[in-house]
Amino acid sequence: MTDTATPQEEIQEVQPAEAEGTAQSHQPHQQPNADGRPPRPPRAPRQPRQQQQQKQKPKQAAQQQQPQRARRVHPALEKLFELYPNMFGARFLPLKLGVFQDLLEKHPDDFKKDELKVALGLHARSTRYLEAVAAGLARHDLDGNAVEPVAPEHVHHAILELHRRRVQRNPGEDLRPQLVARIARAVEASGLDREAYAVLVRSRDEETNAVLDEALAELARQAAKREALLRAFEASGRSSEHEFAEMYGMDADEVARTLARARTERQPAPPAA
Repeated sequence: MTDTATPQEEIQEVQPAEAEGTAQSHQPHQQPNADGRPPRPPRAPRQPRQQQQQKQKPKQAAQQQQPQRARRVHPALEKLFELYPNMFGARFLPLKLGVFQDLLEKHPDDFKKDELKVALGLHARSTRYLEAVAAGLARHDLDGNAVEPVAPEHVHHAILELHRRRVQRNPGEDLRPQLVARIARAVEASGLDREAYAVLVRSRDEETNAVLDEALAELARQAAKREALLRAFEASGRSSEHEFAEMYGMDADEVARTLARARTERQPAPPAA
């Protein structure tokens, strides 16, 4: 499923502006100048700066007042909140595939097919739902039981969509490093090798493909460092990883984890089913 925010209806109250009348003052008759030109009209006396600012304040305050927005939740979503608060309430979890049909079968009198489809689409495109998908949480049934993992390509597309929304909210801010790091974590969490992941998620968009390549290159550099550490340990002649870590002034637990992962990565990948 995909995700979006709940639809909103904007209700604006428009108040009629008050008409302002301007009074014209009589000017006394004035004699023409000596050269025959009519006299210039007298200038209006300048108001003190403080009085001008005081007159501007009410107008500025009125401009700053924005009409209230009333949120109106889709009726089918309200019903889903009522029936399944753990899935559509305070916490959002990825929904199992086929949940639309499950809801129609369990609640034939509560939902119309078209309205339920719209409501689930709104729910699945919401930012909170996308965050749950991007985090790699499992898909859940209506009772809140984890039933299946989210496909790696769905996780990947959720990450890209969240990044796109953050860029819109933060124009000018460089969010690319965060996107690269998040995709790199998603690759590792997928259980796929780098090449298989790339084949699965690569698209026609050159920019997103460039970000993907950057994340894969960073993962390749990290793997090369782990392999280099394992080779150094094997060539050191040390009998234990702890001694090896002390020799180079490294954290023993971190060295043990890195070497264990490097040994796993050396093993050939199992043949595809």
